[in-house]
Amino acid sequence: MTKGVMFDFSGTLFRVVSTAGWLSAHLAATGLRLPAREEAELVARLEEFGALPGGVAPRRIPPEVQDAWDRRDLTPELHRGAYTALTRAAEPPAALDVDALYDSHLAPESWRPYPDTAAVLRALRHRGVPVAVVSNIGWDLRPVFREHGLADLVDVYVLSYEVGAQKPDPAIFEAACERLGLAPADVLMVGDDRICDGGATALGCAFHPVAHLPVDQRPDALTALLATLPG
Repeated sequence: MTKGVMFDFSGTLFRVVSTAGWLSAHLAATGLRLPAREEAELVARLEEFGALPGGVAPRRIPPEVQDAWDRRDLTPELHRGAYTALTRAAEPPAALDVDALYDSHLAPESWRPYPDTAAVLRALRHRGVPVAVVSNIGWDLRPVFREHGLADLVDVYVLSYEVGAQKPDPAIFEAACERLGLAPADVLMVGDDRICDGGATALGCAFHPVAHLPVDQRPDALTALLATLPG
């Protein structure tokens, strides 16, 4: 029987803004103006290289960036280095500050919770089911939860850069189960990546997949899992 739940962050509980929105907000904040066609072409290139963390997956990774990409979630430096390298590969204008663009995705306002995130987390708290957020990430996501009023609904955060292990490595799920004080067989993992998040099954955890869709296109995927839980 499920006694605790682990959630992935990006694409599961929250989703980052679109690449177009990310770039547009940065340009507006910095006063840098690009012709509409040039801005649209830059958005397309940024998406080709997957330069926005949590956004469109890269379709092309330069060979010299591959190693940093593979290990990007183990340290903040690797994360920043991998994504800023992908942004540079997209050939932005020289006036665009690549590091500042990267920094803008860290802001809580760059992330939106899925429509049923708050309700599901509150329902689990009401039922006495502890919650862990288990994320492959190179920065501290706790401010995102605080800004959206959800921090008190999460019991533990297990972040790859803090524990030195990336999903699907069983070590990160094992750390989460230990912090929840539960055996893996009693913990459900919820995530949008069947390989990374599904890695929890190697420990004996159950796995509930959700679709990696924009916030407006996925209103109740998390709600469905409540029917599988006690209470």
